[in-house]
Amino acid sequence: MVKKMKQFKKLLLVIPAFLLIVSCGDDFTILAPQSERNVENFYQTDTDFRTAINGAYAGLASNSLYGRNFMLLHEMRSDNTSNAGGATGLAESLERITRFNELPGATELENTWAGGYSVIARTNTILNRIGNADLDNPALGERIRGEALFIRALVYYNMAITFGNIPMQLDEVTSPQVEINQVSAEVIYNQIASDLEVAEGLLPASYTGNDIGRVTSGAAATLLGLVHLTAGNSGQAEAALRRVVNSGQYDLVTNYANIWGPANKNSVESIFEIQYKSGGQGTGSGFTEYYSPDLSISGGVGGGNVPQGVTADLLANFDEENDERYDGSFGLAVDETIYLSKYDAPQSIAFDSDANFMVFRYADALLMLAEAIGDTPEAYGLINEVRQRAGLTEPFETLAGSFEEKLLEERRREFVGENKRWPDLLRYGVAPQVMSQFLANEGFTPADIRLLYPIPQRELDSAPGQLTQNPL
Repeated sequence: MVKKMKQFKKLLLVIPAFLLIVSCGDDFTILAPQSERNVENFYQTDTDFRTAINGAYAGLASNSLYGRNFMLLHEMRSDNTSNAGGATGLAESLERITRFNELPGATELENTWAGGYSVIARTNTILNRIGNADLDNPALGERIRGEALFIRALVYYNMAITFGNIPMQLDEVTSPQVEINQVSAEVIYNQIASDLEVAEGLLPASYTGNDIGRVTSGAAATLLGLVHLTAGNSGQAEAALRRVVNSGQYDLVTNYANIWGPANKNSVESIFEIQYKSGGQGTGSGFTEYYSPDLSISGGVGGGNVPQGVTADLLANFDEENDERYDGSFGLAVDETIYLSKYDAPQSIAFDSDANFMVFRYADALLMLAEAIGDTPEAYGLINEVRQRAGLTEPFETLAGSFEEKLLEERRREFVGENKRWPDLLRYGVAPQVMSQFLANEGFTPADIRLLYPIPQRELDSAPGQLTQNPL
């Protein structure tokens, strides 16, 4: 029975939760046949596939991924924000993340891994089934295939950034006999780049009506550009990002502060957002609680709800008087605490904000294209376009420092609180230096900075000898 339970845990990561209709107390051999019968009965109609792809979007929005944990692992990990909820009790694991000594059994790691592979499993099932379905609207089927490829690629990108060498599962799993195929992050990047090239050709440039917010061809090209930059393929990144910039679909919002909040969802600057909807249906966001203090509901920063405070180092990086992004990013609480205000939103129910989370926006495409092009007048023009929106008149090329140093800090100011700082530090190859300097007062050296999170111990135990742990 112990062996069967280990197999069951492993299968949980690769079969969508709504297909798991047998409890762990039942004989495991019953699971696969019943699961397969449910798949056969479900994936047949246009409505079935719409429901399935919506489930994949919901997985992205869950607390395991963009709704909470990516914010912890990619923003709180960095020098932008820190754990503001104490260092003992339930907050101990959060403090460990900020101090690079998280444990392999940390709930945040386990849930991120399980949530990521759950979404991957959902998309794998869609991709396996949709080609054989007799749909009333074949064009819809092709679009959904593109959406599934993008969502899978987005999750795999985040998983590779977080854990490095991870299992790559591209096929639907219908049997408990799961082969764990752990591959390098480079293999993951190559695969998702190939998938995104296909997805871009299947997806529309824009949507209308209730479909606004779904993945577009521009979103696929933006992620493709990011993946190529991460893999060191500047030329391929440039080609993908030029398609975004030259598409005419996007522009910078005139006022930086008007990017945020429920009234500004899916603006002209938006390339891809995680969609949230308040109303007590479990589809709202908790980001207001995570960042904003002095709330009448659920505490806010310091209230025990995964609170995050901005660092003094981050605030010192801004030209407070001239950079409009300062007032557009931060607020002042009644106790004079400076906090990240991008996610402020009126709400009557705790963890039920109507504000979306921005994954990609046009400013990101401009700055990544500049990164891909390199130290040239054309790149300066792209960066200055972003700086001028912020009210900064001094040309980028006249600032002190190297091109890469200046661009990295420009990205820091532009995207604070948007889950980009830690991946940026990794991509630029400066995470050990930047973070050890940030934590120098606590005796940190570059050798103390972990570049990868531990693979959850639960996964190692469930697949003995099949996964190699990251350095601890």
